[in-house]
Amino acid sequence: MLLKQKLKIYYVTAIFSMVFAVVGFSYNAWRQELTEDNNNIRTAAFEVLTNLAELEQTVFYAHYDQNVVEGNPRKGWVKVGLIVDLSALVSPGSLSSANELKVTWQENWQYMSAERNAVDLIVADIENVRQQVKFALTQLQ
Repeated sequence: MLLKQKLKIYYVTAIFSMVFAVVGFSYNAWRQELTEDNNNIRTAAFEVLTNLAELEQTVFYAHYDQNVVEGNPRKGWVKVGLIVDLSALVSPGSLSSANELKVTWQENWQYMSAERNAVDLIVADIENVRQQVKFALTQLQ
């Protein structure tokens, strides 16, 4: 009887240890995957924010300084394209806002050096993307 009881305790301990190891490994793998996703989102978000600031600076150079070199719309096109591409990695909301920015840019870039309204529309969409990216960052686990 004593041997049977020792074997029973041994089996329960072995089974419990295996279950605990599998659960621990599964949680660790899940957490590592989530951490990697969060790091990718953070990196993309910071790049989007940087490019938004640079796009805004390009718009200001074009409108307020009438600087055709720093306010060159081709620089803006590159920034807008990069913002749209990177926003896809951040969140659906930021991608949607980035696509709206692209449409606004497409419709207004040629007027930004002369018309304040074009600048206001572009800057408002830049701010919308910025807010969506910041919101996505606050939602990370």
